[in-house]
Amino acid sequence: MKVDTGPTPGTVKPAPSQFGLINLLKAGAAQLIVLHHLAFYGPMSDHVRIIFPALIDWLSGSARIAVQVFLVIGGFLAAKSLAPSGHAGYGQPLRAIWRRYTKLAPAFFAATLIAAVASSWAAEWMTHDSISAPATLSQLAAHALLLHGVLGYASVSAGAWYVAIDFQLYALLVLALWVGGIVEGRRPVTWLMPLVAAAGVTLSLLYFNLDADWDNWAPYFFGSYGLGIMAWWASDPRRKPGVAVMLMMMALLPAVAGLALEFRSRIALAAVVACALFLFGRAKSPDQGRAWSVVNGLGKISYSVFLIHFPVCLLVNAAFTRFAPAEPAWQLLGMLVAWAASLTAGAAFYRWVETPLGRMIHALGEQLAVRDVHMPRPLPVRTSGVSLR
Repeated sequence: MKVDTGPTPGTVKPAPSQFGLINLLKAGAAQLIVLHHLAFYGPMSDHVRIIFPALIDWLSGSARIAVQVFLVIGGFLAAKSLAPSGHAGYGQPLRAIWRRYTKLAPAFFAATLIAAVASSWAAEWMTHDSISAPATLSQLAAHALLLHGVLGYASVSAGAWYVAIDFQLYALLVLALWVGGIVEGRRPVTWLMPLVAAAGVTLSLLYFNLDADWDNWAPYFFGSYGLGIMAWWASDPRRKPGVAVMLMMMALLPAVAGLALEFRSRIALAAVVACALFLFGRAKSPDQGRAWSVVNGLGKISYSVFLIHFPVCLLVNAAFTRFAPAEPAWQLLGMLVAWAASLTAGAAFYRWVETPLGRMIHALGEQLAVRDVHMPRPLPVRTSGVSLR
Protein backbone atom coordinates (compact mmCIF):
# COMPACT_ATOMS: atom_id res chain seq x y z
CA MET A 1 0.00 0.00 0.00
CA LYS A 2 1.35 3.41 -0.94
CA VAL A 3 1.30 5.89 1.93
CA ASP A 4 1.48 9.64 1.33
CA THR A 5 3.85 11.01 3.95
CA GLY A 6 3.77 14.54 2.63
CA PRO A 7 6.19 16.47 0.43
CA THR A 8 9.87 15.59 0.47
CA PRO A 9 11.96 18.25 2.22
CA GLY A 10 13.25 20.77 -0.25
CA THR A 11 10.42 20.18 -2.73
CA VAL A 12 7.31 22.20 -3.42
CA LYS A 13 4.01 20.42 -2.84
CA PRO A 14 1.95 20.49 -6.04
CA ALA A 15 -1.22 22.56 -6.02
CA PRO A 16 -4.41 20.53 -5.60
CA SER A 17 -6.33 19.79 -8.75
CA GLN A 18 -9.80 21.22 -9.20
CA PHE A 19 -12.83 20.73 -11.41
CA GLY A 20 -11.68 23.05 -14.17
CA LEU A 21 -14.85 23.13 -16.25
CA ILE A 22 -17.03 23.79 -13.21
CA ASN A 23 -14.85 26.70 -12.12
CA LEU A 24 -14.84 28.06 -15.67
CA LEU A 25 -18.63 27.88 -15.89
CA LYS A 26 -19.11 29.42 -12.44
CA ALA A 27 -16.68 32.24 -13.20
CA GLY A 28 -18.33 33.06 -16.53
CA ALA A 29 -21.88 32.83 -15.19
CA ALA A 30 -21.03 35.10 -12.25
CA GLN A 31 -19.74 37.78 -14.63
CA LEU A 32 -22.89 37.60 -16.72
CA ILE A 33 -25.08 37.91 -13.61
CA VAL A 34 -23.19 41.03 -12.50
CA LEU A 35 -23.47 42.57 -15.98
CA HIS A 36 -27.13 41.58 -16.22
CA HIS A 37 -28.00 43.41 -13.02
CA LEU A 38 -25.91 46.40 -14.06
CA ALA A 39 -27.81 46.58 -17.35
CA PHE A 40 -31.24 45.76 -15.93
CA TYR A 41 -31.34 48.08 -12.94
CA GLY A 42 -29.56 51.18 -14.20
CA PRO A 43 -29.52 54.13 -14.22
CA MET A 44 -26.04 54.09 -15.77
CA SER A 45 -27.16 51.57 -18.37
CA ASP A 46 -30.01 53.88 -19.42
CA HIS A 47 -27.41 56.32 -20.73
CA VAL A 48 -25.11 53.64 -22.16
CA ARG A 49 -28.01 52.15 -24.13
CA ILE A 50 -27.79 55.19 -26.43
CA ILE A 51 -24.44 54.01 -27.83
CA PHE A 52 -24.77 50.24 -27.30
CA PRO A 53 -28.51 49.47 -27.53
CA ALA A 54 -28.20 45.85 -28.65
CA LEU A 55 -25.61 44.96 -25.99
CA ILE A 56 -27.52 46.55 -23.12
CA ASP A 57 -30.78 44.97 -24.27
CA TRP A 58 -29.14 41.53 -24.40
CA LEU A 59 -27.49 41.93 -21.00
CA SER A 60 -30.69 43.18 -19.38
CA GLY A 61 -32.73 40.36 -20.92
CA SER A 62 -31.15 37.15 -22.14
CA ALA A 63 -28.06 37.24 -19.91
CA ARG A 64 -30.21 36.45 -16.88
CA ILE A 65 -30.43 32.79 -17.92
CA ALA A 66 -26.81 32.40 -16.79
CA VAL A 67 -28.29 31.47 -13.41
CA GLN A 68 -29.18 28.11 -14.97
CA VAL A 69 -25.48 27.31 -14.94
CA PHE A 70 -25.47 27.58 -11.15
CA LEU A 71 -28.61 25.45 -10.87
CA VAL A 72 -27.16 22.61 -12.95
CA ILE A 73 -23.79 22.78 -11.18
CA GLY A 74 -25.63 22.84 -7.86
CA GLY A 75 -27.34 19.55 -8.68
CA PHE A 76 -24.10 18.05 -9.99
CA LEU A 77 -22.17 18.85 -6.80
CA ALA A 78 -25.06 17.95 -4.50
CA ALA A 79 -25.19 14.48 -6.03
CA LYS A 80 -21.41 14.21 -5.60
CA SER A 81 -21.72 15.09 -1.92
CA LEU A 82 -24.90 13.26 -0.92
CA ALA A 83 -25.12 10.21 -3.18
CA PRO A 84 -21.98 9.84 -5.30
CA SER A 85 -23.01 6.40 -6.58
CA GLY A 86 -26.70 7.21 -7.02
CA HIS A 87 -27.90 4.88 -4.26
CA ALA A 88 -30.82 5.73 -1.98
CA GLY A 89 -30.50 6.23 1.74
CA TYR A 90 -29.32 9.02 4.01
CA GLY A 91 -28.91 8.45 7.71
CA GLN A 92 -29.18 11.97 9.16
CA PRO A 93 -31.23 14.14 6.79
CA LEU A 94 -31.84 16.98 9.23
CA ARG A 95 -28.14 17.32 9.96
CA ALA A 96 -27.34 17.49 6.23
CA ILE A 97 -30.03 20.14 5.70
CA TRP A 98 -28.72 22.13 8.66
CA ARG A 99 -25.18 21.97 7.27
CA ARG A 100 -26.41 23.36 3.96
CA TYR A 101 -28.28 26.13 5.74
CA THR A 102 -25.21 27.12 7.74
CA LYS A 103 -23.15 27.16 4.55
CA LEU A 104 -25.56 29.43 2.68
CA ALA A 105 -27.40 31.59 5.18
CA PRO A 106 -24.76 33.39 7.31
CA ALA A 107 -22.91 34.95 4.36
CA PHE A 108 -26.22 35.62 2.62
CA PHE A 109 -27.63 37.43 5.63
CA ALA A 110 -24.45 39.49 6.02
CA ALA A 111 -24.75 40.54 2.36
CA THR A 112 -28.44 41.30 2.90
CA LEU A 113 -27.60 43.69 5.74
CA ILE A 114 -24.97 45.36 3.55
CA ALA A 115 -27.55 45.71 0.77
CA ALA A 116 -30.05 47.31 3.17
CA VAL A 117 -27.44 49.87 4.26
CA ALA A 118 -26.35 50.47 0.65
CA SER A 119 -29.95 51.16 -0.40
CA SER A 120 -30.31 53.79 2.32
CA TRP A 121 -26.99 55.36 1.33
CA ALA A 122 -27.81 55.35 -2.41
CA ALA A 123 -31.16 57.00 -1.70
CA GLU A 124 -29.23 60.06 -0.50
CA TRP A 125 -27.69 60.50 -3.95
CA MET A 126 -30.38 59.41 -6.39
CA THR A 127 -34.01 58.46 -6.84
CA HIS A 128 -34.47 55.25 -8.83
CA ASP A 129 -36.59 52.11 -8.96
CA SER A 130 -33.56 49.97 -8.17
CA ILE A 131 -33.47 51.32 -4.61
CA SER A 132 -35.42 49.12 -2.22
CA ALA A 133 -37.70 50.48 0.47
CA PRO A 134 -36.15 50.49 3.96
CA ALA A 135 -35.96 46.91 5.19
CA THR A 136 -38.25 45.90 8.06
CA LEU A 137 -37.36 43.53 10.89
CA SER A 138 -39.84 40.93 9.64
CA GLN A 139 -38.41 41.20 6.13
CA LEU A 140 -34.87 40.68 7.43
CA ALA A 141 -36.01 37.76 9.58
CA ALA A 142 -37.61 36.13 6.53
CA HIS A 143 -34.33 36.56 4.64
CA ALA A 144 -32.37 35.04 7.53
CA LEU A 145 -34.61 31.97 7.39
CA LEU A 146 -34.44 31.85 3.55
CA LEU A 147 -38.22 32.17 3.47
CA HIS A 148 -38.57 35.65 1.95
CA GLY A 149 -39.93 34.37 -1.35
CA VAL A 150 -42.50 31.91 -0.02
CA LEU A 151 -43.70 34.44 2.60
CA GLY A 152 -44.15 37.14 -0.02
CA TYR A 153 -41.46 39.58 1.16
CA ALA A 154 -39.67 41.71 -1.41
CA SER A 155 -36.01 40.81 -1.83
CA VAL A 156 -33.58 43.30 -0.32
CA SER A 157 -30.96 42.41 -2.92
CA ALA A 158 -31.11 41.17 -6.50
CA GLY A 159 -30.59 37.43 -6.78
CA ALA A 160 -31.73 36.73 -3.22
CA TRP A 161 -34.32 34.29 -4.56
CA TYR A 162 -31.59 31.97 -5.82
CA VAL A 163 -30.10 31.31 -2.38
CA ALA A 164 -33.49 30.28 -1.00
CA ILE A 165 -34.17 28.05 -4.01
CA ASP A 166 -30.76 26.39 -3.77
CA PHE A 167 -31.49 25.53 -0.15
CA GLN A 168 -34.93 24.13 -1.03
CA LEU A 169 -33.51 22.01 -3.85
CA TYR A 170 -30.76 20.59 -1.65
CA ALA A 171 -33.23 19.79 1.12
CA LEU A 172 -35.55 18.14 -1.41
CA LEU A 173 -32.74 15.89 -2.64
CA VAL A 174 -31.75 14.95 0.93
CA LEU A 175 -35.31 14.04 1.82
CA ALA A 176 -35.75 12.06 -1.42
CA LEU A 177 -32.63 10.03 -0.61
CA TRP A 178 -33.82 9.45 2.95
CA VAL A 179 -37.30 8.32 1.88
CA GLY A 180 -35.77 6.21 -0.89
CA GLY A 181 -33.66 4.40 1.70
CA ILE A 182 -36.75 3.65 3.77
CA VAL A 183 -38.59 2.33 0.70
CA GLU A 184 -35.68 0.12 -0.26
CA GLY A 185 -35.31 -1.36 3.18
CA ARG A 186 -32.74 -4.13 3.09
CA ARG A 187 -33.08 -4.77 -0.64
CA PRO A 188 -31.19 -2.05 -2.53
CA VAL A 189 -32.75 -1.05 -5.84
CA THR A 190 -29.95 0.26 -8.07
CA TRP A 191 -32.18 2.33 -10.35
CA LEU A 192 -34.51 3.77 -7.71
CA MET A 193 -32.93 7.21 -7.27
CA PRO A 194 -32.20 7.78 -10.97
CA LEU A 195 -35.85 6.98 -11.68
CA VAL A 196 -36.97 9.35 -8.92
CA ALA A 197 -34.71 12.12 -10.21
CA ALA A 198 -35.85 11.58 -13.81
CA ALA A 199 -39.49 11.70 -12.67
CA GLY A 200 -38.75 14.95 -10.84
CA VAL A 201 -37.18 16.45 -13.96
CA THR A 202 -40.20 15.38 -16.00
CA LEU A 203 -42.77 16.86 -13.60
CA SER A 204 -40.78 20.06 -13.31
CA LEU A 205 -40.30 20.68 -17.02
CA LEU A 206 -43.73 19.52 -18.18
CA TYR A 207 -45.78 21.11 -15.41
CA PHE A 208 -44.25 23.22 -12.63
CA ASN A 209 -41.82 25.19 -14.80
CA LEU A 210 -44.67 26.21 -17.11
CA ASP A 211 -46.50 27.99 -14.27
CA ALA A 212 -44.79 31.12 -12.90
CA ASP A 213 -46.87 30.88 -9.72
CA TRP A 214 -44.45 28.14 -8.63
CA ASP A 215 -41.29 30.23 -9.04
CA ASN A 216 -40.75 30.57 -5.29
CA TRP A 217 -40.65 26.80 -4.85
CA ALA A 218 -38.10 24.10 -5.64
CA PRO A 219 -40.25 22.08 -8.11
CA TYR A 220 -40.18 25.01 -10.55
CA PHE A 221 -36.38 24.73 -10.81
CA PHE A 222 -35.87 21.02 -10.28
CA GLY A 223 -35.67 20.39 -14.01
CA SER A 224 -32.30 22.17 -14.23
CA TYR A 225 -31.11 20.89 -10.85
CA GLY A 226 -32.10 17.33 -11.71
CA LEU A 227 -30.20 17.51 -14.98
CA GLY A 228 -27.09 18.25 -12.93
CA ILE A 229 -27.82 15.36 -10.56
CA MET A 230 -28.20 12.91 -13.42
CA ALA A 231 -25.04 14.26 -15.10
CA TRP A 232 -23.01 13.34 -12.01
CA TRP A 233 -24.48 9.85 -11.72
CA ALA A 234 -24.15 9.19 -15.44
CA SER A 235 -20.52 10.39 -15.57
CA ASP A 236 -19.35 7.86 -12.99
CA PRO A 237 -16.31 6.26 -14.70
CA ARG A 238 -17.17 2.89 -13.12
CA ARG A 239 -20.34 2.61 -15.17
CA LYS A 240 -20.52 0.84 -18.49
CA PRO A 241 -20.89 3.30 -21.40
CA GLY A 242 -24.35 2.01 -22.27
CA VAL A 243 -25.61 2.47 -18.72
CA ALA A 244 -24.08 5.95 -18.54
CA VAL A 245 -25.79 7.02 -21.77
CA MET A 246 -29.09 5.54 -20.59
CA LEU A 247 -28.94 7.49 -17.32
CA MET A 248 -28.25 10.74 -19.16
CA MET A 249 -31.03 10.11 -21.64
CA MET A 250 -33.48 9.63 -18.75
CA ALA A 251 -32.95 13.32 -17.98
CA LEU A 252 -32.47 14.68 -21.50
CA LEU A 253 -35.60 13.14 -23.03
CA PRO A 254 -37.93 14.98 -20.59
CA ALA A 255 -35.93 18.16 -21.35
CA VAL A 256 -36.46 17.70 -25.09
CA ALA A 257 -40.16 16.99 -24.52
CA GLY A 258 -40.45 20.10 -22.35
CA LEU A 259 -38.76 22.24 -25.01
CA ALA A 260 -41.07 20.81 -27.67
CA LEU A 261 -44.07 21.66 -25.51
CA GLU A 262 -42.85 25.20 -24.90
CA PHE A 263 -39.38 26.35 -25.88
CA ARG A 264 -37.51 28.01 -22.99
CA SER A 265 -33.99 29.21 -23.62
CA ARG A 266 -33.12 28.75 -19.96
CA ILE A 267 -33.98 25.04 -20.14
CA ALA A 268 -32.08 24.62 -23.41
CA LEU A 269 -29.02 26.15 -21.72
CA ALA A 270 -29.45 23.87 -18.69
CA ALA A 271 -29.50 20.82 -20.98
CA VAL A 272 -26.34 21.97 -22.77
CA VAL A 273 -24.53 22.57 -19.47
CA ALA A 274 -25.63 19.15 -18.18
CA CYS A 275 -24.23 17.49 -21.31
CA ALA A 276 -20.94 19.36 -20.87
CA LEU A 277 -20.73 18.21 -17.25
CA PHE A 278 -21.56 14.65 -18.25
CA LEU A 279 -18.66 14.66 -20.71
CA PHE A 280 -16.07 16.81 -18.92
CA GLY A 281 -17.40 17.73 -15.49
CA ARG A 282 -15.08 15.39 -13.58
CA ALA A 283 -11.96 16.50 -15.44
CA LYS A 284 -9.41 18.03 -13.08
CA SER A 285 -7.24 21.04 -13.78
CA PRO A 286 -4.16 21.95 -11.73
CA ASP A 287 -4.17 25.29 -9.97
CA GLN A 288 -1.06 26.26 -11.92
CA GLY A 289 -0.51 28.69 -14.74
CA ARG A 290 -1.87 32.20 -14.86
CA ALA A 291 -5.02 31.40 -16.87
CA TRP A 292 -6.17 28.50 -14.67
CA SER A 293 -5.26 30.41 -11.52
CA VAL A 294 -7.57 33.23 -12.60
CA VAL A 295 -10.36 30.83 -13.58
CA ASN A 296 -10.12 28.82 -10.37
CA GLY A 297 -9.90 31.99 -8.29
CA LEU A 298 -13.00 33.49 -9.91
CA GLY A 299 -14.83 30.20 -9.51
CA LYS A 300 -13.91 30.05 -5.82
CA ILE A 301 -15.28 33.55 -5.09
CA SER A 302 -18.32 33.26 -7.38
CA TYR A 303 -20.81 32.85 -4.51
CA SER A 304 -19.38 35.88 -2.71
CA VAL A 305 -19.50 37.90 -5.93
CA PHE A 306 -23.10 36.79 -6.42
CA LEU A 307 -23.99 37.93 -2.90
CA ILE A 308 -22.21 41.27 -2.73
CA HIS A 309 -22.29 42.66 -6.25
CA PHE A 310 -25.73 44.27 -6.09
CA PRO A 311 -25.05 46.73 -3.23
CA VAL A 312 -21.70 47.55 -4.84
CA CYS A 313 -23.34 48.24 -8.21
CA LEU A 314 -26.06 50.26 -6.49
CA LEU A 315 -23.55 52.53 -4.77
CA VAL A 316 -21.50 53.04 -7.94
CA ASN A 317 -24.72 53.84 -9.84
CA ALA A 318 -25.63 56.41 -7.19
CA ALA A 319 -22.14 57.95 -7.17
CA PHE A 320 -22.00 58.33 -10.97
CA THR A 321 -25.54 59.69 -11.02
CA ARG A 322 -24.69 62.26 -8.36
CA PHE A 323 -21.16 63.27 -9.30
CA ALA A 324 -20.50 62.34 -12.96
CA PRO A 325 -21.89 63.89 -16.14
CA ALA A 326 -24.95 62.18 -17.60
CA GLU A 327 -23.06 61.33 -20.79
CA PRO A 328 -22.85 57.82 -22.24
CA ALA A 329 -19.05 57.65 -22.11
CA TRP A 330 -18.92 58.63 -18.44
CA GLN A 331 -21.72 56.25 -17.52
CA LEU A 332 -20.03 53.42 -19.46
CA LEU A 333 -16.95 54.07 -17.35
CA GLY A 334 -19.22 53.81 -14.30
CA MET A 335 -20.46 50.40 -15.41
CA LEU A 336 -16.90 49.17 -15.85
CA VAL A 337 -15.97 50.54 -12.43
CA ALA A 338 -18.99 48.79 -10.89
CA TRP A 339 -18.02 45.51 -12.55
CA ALA A 340 -14.43 45.70 -11.32
CA ALA A 341 -15.55 46.83 -7.86
CA SER A 342 -17.95 43.87 -7.66
CA LEU A 343 -15.11 41.41 -8.29
CA THR A 344 -12.87 43.16 -5.77
CA ALA A 345 -15.63 43.26 -3.18
CA GLY A 346 -16.42 39.61 -3.86
CA ALA A 347 -12.81 38.60 -3.19
CA ALA A 348 -12.79 40.66 0.01
CA PHE A 349 -16.16 39.28 1.11
CA TYR A 350 -14.94 35.72 0.51
CA ARG A 351 -11.79 36.30 2.55
CA TRP A 352 -13.16 38.41 5.40
CA VAL A 353 -16.81 37.31 5.69
CA GLU A 354 -17.77 34.05 3.96
CA THR A 355 -14.68 32.03 4.95
CA PRO A 356 -14.42 33.20 8.60
CA LEU A 357 -18.15 32.72 9.13
CA GLY A 358 -17.93 29.23 7.69
CA ARG A 359 -15.01 28.32 9.94
CA MET A 360 -16.68 29.76 13.01
CA ILE A 361 -19.94 27.90 12.43
CA HIS A 362 -18.10 24.66 11.62
CA ALA A 363 -16.06 24.96 14.83
CA LEU A 364 -19.21 25.67 16.82
CA GLY A 365 -20.89 22.62 15.31
CA GLU A 366 -17.89 20.45 16.17
CA GLN A 367 -17.93 21.69 19.77
CA LEU A 368 -21.63 20.97 20.12
CA ALA A 369 -21.16 17.50 18.64
CA VAL A 370 -18.31 16.73 21.06
CA ARG A 371 -20.30 18.09 23.99
CA ASP A 372 -23.25 15.90 23.02
CA VAL A 373 -21.02 12.80 22.82
CA HIS A 374 -19.42 13.44 26.22
CA MET A 375 -22.58 14.61 27.94
CA PRO A 376 -23.05 12.48 31.08
CA ARG A 377 -26.11 10.30 30.82
CA PRO A 378 -28.49 10.12 33.81
CA LEU A 379 -28.30 6.89 35.77
CA PRO A 380 -31.36 4.70 35.41
CA VAL A 381 -33.84 4.84 38.26
CA ARG A 382 -34.53 1.44 39.72
CA THR A 383 -37.73 0.53 41.45
CA SER A 384 -38.22 -2.97 42.86
CA GLY A 385 -35.28 -4.17 40.82
CA VAL A 386 -36.80 -2.96 37.50
CA SER A 387 -34.89 -0.42 35.41
CA LEU A 388 -37.11 2.43 34.18
CA ARG A 389 -35.83 4.17 31.03
